[in-house]
This record gives sequence, C-alpha cells and structure tokens, in this order.
Amino acid sequence: MKKLFSVVLVALFIAACSSSDDSNDTNGGGNGTAFDRADMLRNIADNIIIPSYQALDTNLGALVTAKDNFTATPNQTNLDALRSAWLTAYKAWQHVEAFNIGKAEEILFHFQMNTYPLNTTDVENNVTSGSYDLTHPNNNDAVGFPALDYMLYGLDATDAAIITKYDTDAEAGKYKTYLSDVVNQMQTLTQEVLSDWIVNYRDTFVSSTSNTATSATNKFINDFIFYYEKGLRANKIGIPAGNFSSTPLPDRVEAYYNQEVSKELALEALTAVQNVFNGTEFGGSASGESFKTYLISLDRADLATLIINQFNTARGKIQELNANFATQINTDNTKMTEAYDALQAAVVLLKVDMLQAFNISVDYVDADGD
Repeated sequence: MKKLFSVVLVALFIAACSSSDDSNDTNGGGNGTAFDRADMLRNIADNIIIPSYQALDTNLGALVTAKDNFTATPNQTNLDALRSAWLTAYKAWQHVEAFNIGKAEEILFHFQMNTYPLNTTDVENNVTSGSYDLTHPNNNDAVGFPALDYMLYGLDATDAAIITKYDTDAEAGKYKTYLSDVVNQMQTLTQEVLSDWIVNYRDTFVSSTSNTATSATNKFINDFIFYYEKGLRANKIGIPAGNFSSTPLPDRVEAYYNQEVSKELALEALTAVQNVFNGTEFGGSASGESFKTYLISLDRADLATLIINQFNTARGKIQELNANFATQINTDNTKMTEAYDALQAAVVLLKVDMLQAFNISVDYVDADGD
C-alpha cells in the first residue's frame, strides 16, 4: 500500500505541474516561454495608456480655456487659438482611441468623442432647441471632435461669417452654449476614464494575464487589432476611398470641415499603433515589454519584423497623400486605395499570425467583407 500511495502522489504531482491554472501562465500560450504578460501590461499601462490619457486631459483643459476666451470675445484671434487647441487635443486623442477597455468601454467613451461623419442636422437641431442629452447614444454623431470640427470650420464659408454665428447672429447665445457644452463634456468624460485608470483599473489590468476570452490581456490585444483594422484602416482610409462602397465617399474623411488635417491625424494614429506594438513610452523613446518582445520570446522575431516593416510601408503610402484626404480622393483616389492596401497587409499579420503565435482567439466579428 505504501508503494501504491507513493506512485499515486507522484502521478498527482506530475499532473498538477502539467495543468497549471491560466492565471499562473506567464505567457498565456502554454508553450513554456519565460515571457511575463504582466510585465507587458505594466509597461503598456504605466508608460503608454495612462500618460496618453493625461496628455489628452491636459490638452482638453487648454481647449476649455480657449473655448471660454472665444465665447467671451468672438474674434479672429480667439477663433485661431481655439482651432489650434482643438487640433492639439485631436492629435492627443489619436493616442487613446485604441484603448476601448475598462471605463472607456463601459461609458462608450470613444463613440462620444470621435464618431464621424457628423450629423449636422442633429447638431443644428440641438443648437436650436437648446434641449439635449449629449451623452445619449442618439447624439454620438453630434458631439466630440467632429462636432467641434463643424462648429469651428463648417458653420459658414468664411471665418468672418463663422465668427458672426457666435457674435451677432440671432442664435449666437445658443451656438456658444452648445460649443461650450460639447467641449466641457469631452473633458468630463476624459477625466472620468483617466481617474478610473489611476484609482481602480490599472491594477486590475496588469494582473489580468490569463489566456481567457475575458482577461484584460486577450481583450486588449483584440481591441488593439480591432482599432487598427476598423478605426485606422477602414474609418480613416478605406471607407472614404470607397473600399466598402460602390463609389468613393470623400465626405466621410476625418476632420472633413477643417479640410487640411486628415492626413496629419492618420499619421498620428499610426504612430500611436506603432508605439503600442513596440512598447514605446508616450512622448519618449524608451521601450519596454510589448507585443514585439512577446513575439521575440516565442521565437517569432521574423513576424515582429514583418509587422514593423509593413507599418513603415503603410506610413510611406500615407505620407504620399494630400494633406486633405477629400481632395486626394477627388483628384487621385488610387493613392488612397494604395494606402489602404498597405494598411490591410498588416491586418493578416496581426489578426492571424500574431494571434496564433499568442494562442489568442479573435473576439470580434468581421463584417466588412475583407
């Protein structure tokens, strides 16, 4: 009996060692590598996500100040300052748009900050009525950065006429109120998400390393790929270029009313994507554990290199475009579709090859036909 008991103990010990719980699996893929997913999440949270939200909050604070100055004294100088603050904040936004997890996912933050194309009818109806709930889903296409794009550039054909809307127009007070409410809401929502990251979600995020559909690791990696595929590739390039329709749709470009910065925003978004993949700190050059180092730990340095090279190829194609994507589409749409193709080539590398290397399943449905 003693010998039998010893054999059973040994067998149980071996079984326990070979079937450890996902929560203790540092690489999530069951391949025995030494990569620690918590280190990757810690670097992403502390050096990329939280600093990116802090920068957005700071820039929105400057936007609030510029808005207050303009609504108090509507003139060209204050309009120019407000527009500049809008663009600075919009570029900062590109660095957080991929982070649709935690509080951001809960409050539908991204839909309320950057849903485009804008519904100008909803905006004008809100202004006229003076009665609205900006957080209601029906107003997602009437708020955020696209709403400011319209209110700062699209209300009329000239700057003088736009200023009149806020100065001597019969409904100037209503335009001021709506402009102020939109900007203030953007700051409030951002502060809510940032506070939750610092006070609550950061530790939850870093500790959620298991290879399950609900773990922060798997959700974040999927969200990153989804943003690249939809938010960057499709929304900024593919949909306006007509890749998903019978004809091009130049009015679907980001910052349509500004007419000068759709390319600048797309390049900023691609930089944000590359920084996450490489684990590069926000606003700096130092890097830590990342998707790239995860792949290297799995002996897939070849795949990491392919992804990095494809990002750079896509950047080159975007840099060839007109500053105004609507103009590019109307004059030579082939260059837009070439930029889309370059971005698309990385989708397969990320969505198929990288996820297979990480042993992670896709958690969203692809319905755009690509």
